[in-house]
Amino acid sequence: GSMFLMTRALLPLLQQGQERLVERYRGRRAKLVARDGNEIDTMFMDRRQHPGSHGRGLRLVICCEGNAGFYEMGCLSAPLEAGYSVLGWNHPGFGGSTGAPFPQHDANAVDVVVKYALHRLHFPPAHVVVYGWSIGGFTATWATMAYPELGALVLDATFDDLVPLALKVMPRSWKGLVVRTVREHFNLNVAEQLCCYPGPVLLLRRTLDDVVSTSGHVRPLPSGDVEGNRGNELLLRLLQHRYPVVMAREGLAVVTRWLRAGSLAQEATFYARYRVDDEWCRALLRSYRARREDEQEDEQKDWGPHGLAFPWLVGQDLSPRRRRQLALFLARRHLKNVEATHFSPLEPEDFQLPWRL
Repeated sequence: GSMFLMTRALLPLLQQGQERLVERYRGRRAKLVARDGNEIDTMFMDRRQHPGSHGRGLRLVICCEGNAGFYEMGCLSAPLEAGYSVLGWNHPGFGGSTGAPFPQHDANAVDVVVKYALHRLHFPPAHVVVYGWSIGGFTATWATMAYPELGALVLDATFDDLVPLALKVMPRSWKGLVVRTVREHFNLNVAEQLCCYPGPVLLLRRTLDDVVSTSGHVRPLPSGDVEGNRGNELLLRLLQHRYPVVMAREGLAVVTRWLRAGSLAQEATFYARYRVDDEWCRALLRSYRARREDEQEDEQKDWGPHGLAFPWLVGQDLSPRRRRQLALFLARRHLKNVEATHFSPLEPEDFQLPWRL
């Protein structure tokens, strides 16, 4: 009911947004029927005939909006203005989509959206990038978990798990009820799903974000206070899964300290203090990958859709100092700070594809 009222209130803005996408970007609207019968409203902007700078238009960015977000006026603006082909869609119950936005309905929705991109729009899986903003990180990670062959994943202002954020806004005496309710009905286990995806990942952490923060400060969040940002936990979970040796003890400790840097200047100073040699780190990772792929070829093992599967046990013979350096290198390649609040539109130049070795 609340979504119906919100959609009615925003209807003029949504109509204007649709008109802009159709007139300026030649958007093509389509409704897709998910396996549960819900109709999912989508808008596709095709840049393949005119791919532009660096051939960006040959890649399709599937945009997963946040709570109370609509493709007509949502996060798709950044990749669209950056020159990519873009596919936007609305959650069940949002805008022109039917149903209700419960987790399984959301998963069914993004499932049919990915199928549409691959089988009707005919984008190769390697050219499909999934972009999730805020709570859209749940559907974005579900998509890449279910379709590990997709090319890349970008998560913007999202979180690792809904439980800590729910507990922040509820009385302490309700903890048991809150945990049970979330786990049974709204189990948005983003970090768990993220670790099931073997491809390139970039996390965008907004340094003025008080929505996905569990810091105890009174709003608004003080500038640069990023210690409670749940994106930190998302990065740590990802790196611990992919590089368990590097992220044991020394690596975990140094990355945790690095995550407290709330500005580009602080981050650069911290990075320089440990004298990280980027070229040495790349060479070490490439050498490990080549050696392991040769071993797998000799054993006639199948590779994953992105080559050597994780976890990588690189770093076993390194000194503690070298493990710290490699851990910082990996952290900086997987997380980028953006000076913005949770709801600020992302600038086109801040939308980037993940690092590839």
